[in-house]
Amino acid sequence: MRIGRPRTLLGLILMGLGLLTLPLLVGVGNAALKLGQLADESAAVVSASVTATLQNQRIARLLTDMERNGLRYLVILDPQTLTFYETDNTSLQEGLAILEGLPKTDEIDTEIEILRKTSAAVMGALLGGPSALAESQVTDGFRRMNSSSGTIATGMSVLINERLNALDESTRGAQRALAWQAAALIPGTLILVLFFLLLIGRPMRQVDRAIRELGKGDFSRSISVTGPTDIETLGRQLEWLRHRLKESTDEKNKFLRHMSHELKTPLANIREGTELLLDGSVGPLDHQQREVTGILRENSLKLQKLIENLLTFSAWQTKTAALELSEFELKPLVFSTLSQHRLVISNRKIKLEIEVKPITVRADEGKLRLVLDNLLSNAVKFTPDSGTIRVKAEMRGPQLIIDVADTGPGVAPEDAPRIFEAFYQGRRPQGGPVGGTGIGLSVVHECVLAHGGTVELLKEKGHGAHFQVRLPLRRVTDKPVLVVNA
Repeated sequence: MRIGRPRTLLGLILMGLGLLTLPLLVGVGNAALKLGQLADESAAVVSASVTATLQNQRIARLLTDMERNGLRYLVILDPQTLTFYETDNTSLQEGLAILEGLPKTDEIDTEIEILRKTSAAVMGALLGGPSALAESQVTDGFRRMNSSSGTIATGMSVLINERLNALDESTRGAQRALAWQAAALIPGTLILVLFFLLLIGRPMRQVDRAIRELGKGDFSRSISVTGPTDIETLGRQLEWLRHRLKESTDEKNKFLRHMSHELKTPLANIREGTELLLDGSVGPLDHQQREVTGILRENSLKLQKLIENLLTFSAWQTKTAALELSEFELKPLVFSTLSQHRLVISNRKIKLEIEVKPITVRADEGKLRLVLDNLLSNAVKFTPDSGTIRVKAEMRGPQLIIDVADTGPGVAPEDAPRIFEAFYQGRRPQGGPVGGTGIGLSVVHECVLAHGGTVELLKEKGHGAHFQVRLPLRRVTDKPVLVVNA
């Protein structure tokens, strides 16, 4: 276990979620911070804009009232009018103080100071009493104050527009920055996702492969799973299960071998006895006795074939069976195999259609005989009386094609996927006095597979089962087609 890596699958998943969530949280937090800054800046600009606009409007209105009251006071010398002027002047100073507190330029500062000093000078002229000079000072003073007020309003407007433009540029910059962050976040997140998929997927694939091998009955390779502690524990449990299954399989195969060998000796004695009876070595037999002896001989042959299938299956399971390659004629092998079933075929009046090209191939003759014998036995078992069995063998390029078909009930669709499994027997009823073990087709599959070939159940229109064997064998000779109808 590497340092820093979580020890369990749950911890690894939580770590992955944390690492995936962290960049998202950072991105969301950064976006919230940027938006907050922009919102504060926007609020400040809007507040300054509103305040400046209101104060400029207020100063312009105050200057109008002050000019009217000042000139009126010089004419009528009404103390009440001077009081109104002094009140407006106080409000003017308050407005100028508010403008001084807002963001402004040096030019605006200068104009505010001019406005304040001019206001004080006009106030002094008014307090000095009426005269031509005072009237001139008041008139010129208000002209300068109105000019300064207009300059201040214009300057504030320009400044606010500049700040709005700067705010707009800041907003665009924040958008670009967030877009780049999102663009960088997506591939980073994908890389993290792929990394954790690989980190979690590798031990899960190891577990999946181990389970598949156990399901297929392959116990040869030890199971090793690397990853979080709980997954490694699961791997050790699967390894324990593999040992147990292997021991069970070895015991089963050992039992099959011992049982088969124990049965072969008394069966051989039964066969020798029936052969002696049929040959007349112990005296002549009448018709009924010969018929009964023939049945005994036929069933002893079936039992022998079943025992041979068990031995062959056990050998393939323990990987001790090896191919013994030789060159031989295929046609005699087919007819020799058919002769073992001639009594049943004759008694049940089964018709044979044989189309074999007499070719010479290089293969394991014993294994190929076992393939033909099991396929023919299966066909004879399920073919009804007066039915037909078709056997065809030919070379197609580098492949030997052997077809065995019958007119029996065929294989049920639900049985087809498992027909080549060991000890699996279909749901269709079997014929004959001796039932099968369910390993005949499994032996066929193993023998064909050992030659590097394939065997499959073809879909037939109507009734019957059609098995096709494909073996990659070298063709030695190729002679005319032989067709036999029996």
